[in-house]
Amino acid sequence: MSHFIRKITKDTVAPNTKRGGDLRVMLSPLSVAATSGFMGIGTLQPGEYISEHYHPHSEEFLCVTRGLVLVRLESREITLGPDDALLVPIGVRHRIENPGDTTAALVFSLSPLAPRPDLGHVDCEPLPGEGALPQVGG
Repeated sequence: MSHFIRKITKDTVAPNTKRGGDLRVMLSPLSVAATSGFMGIGTLQPGEYISEHYHPHSEEFLCVTRGLVLVRLESREITLGPDDALLVPIGVRHRIENPGDTTAALVFSLSPLAPRPDLGHVDCEPLPGEGALPQVGG
């Protein structure tokens, strides 16, 4: 059996800022030939947020490593601090915010993978700096 083992460093992954924050998918089908999901890291500056979205095929696992984040899950609000974790079930709309006055950092993972990458994420509000609601995908 052949294994694909590769170390990924933050500086080699381009940041995705499209939905807010600085998100970097570290381990994925593209970077390490993952077959069951993907994992990444993110930072949110004070007042910054990741726009509301949901994943129709995947659970999302969140773990805060620094600062505070407020996760809005449909009608609930849950605040996470360092070493706190949360599971966002498949199909649950969520928005992630930094209500604090310092940078927040988190680890995220999604599993299982969507049938295609463009089906993995559905935006529910306009993206930061945009006026129109984006379409499914991305």
